[in-house]
Amino acid sequence: MNHNDENLKWEEVSTDHIVRDQWIDFRRCEYRMPDGSTAGPFYNYSRRNYAVIVARDTEGRFICVRQYRHGIREVTTEFPAGGIERSGGQEYGTDAKETALHAAVRELEEETGYVSDHWTHLLTIPSNATISDNYAFIFFAEDCRRVSQQHLDETEFLSVELLTEDQLKQLIDENRFQQAMHILGYMLSLQHR
Repeated sequence: MNHNDENLKWEEVSTDHIVRDQWIDFRRCEYRMPDGSTAGPFYNYSRRNYAVIVARDTEGRFICVRQYRHGIREVTTEFPAGGIERSGGQEYGTDAKETALHAAVRELEEETGYVSDHWTHLLTIPSNATISDNYAFIFFAEDCRRVSQQHLDETEFLSVELLTEDQLKQLIDENRFQQAMHILGYMLSLQHR
């Protein structure tokens, strides 16, 4: 950390947990600013860290999934992804029950039926540093092969779609591949091929 950063830090002076359940801890906070004044409310939340898997099959096609995203109220095309399981039943926090790589391997097989023996960690990055404390762990899986059917959670309704690189680029160019971390993963994967 830069020694001048101490002059930029905010100090949390109050927190109200608006919603706190197994899925999210949504908070309203007040902070003391570097000049001594207080400001608020500011809203932030904790959710699970998650893994994103940029996966290609043995023919070089990208393994994608299509599913409904209630935030934008649309069916999207994106890479397989899923939460990293936590200890003690909490869905958020710092006590990881499994590693990010284990979660990525599990999610790829559960959502698509594909597995890989060739994994590369591309990046770990805050999902949305402005309001959330969770991280995205982005992986690249090559030479994936299908070994099973999907094993979906009770709220997962998704289909697998195999895309050529040109098809994927077209979706991105037309704003029809609508997950920012997934696009970042694709761009990072270009450096590892």
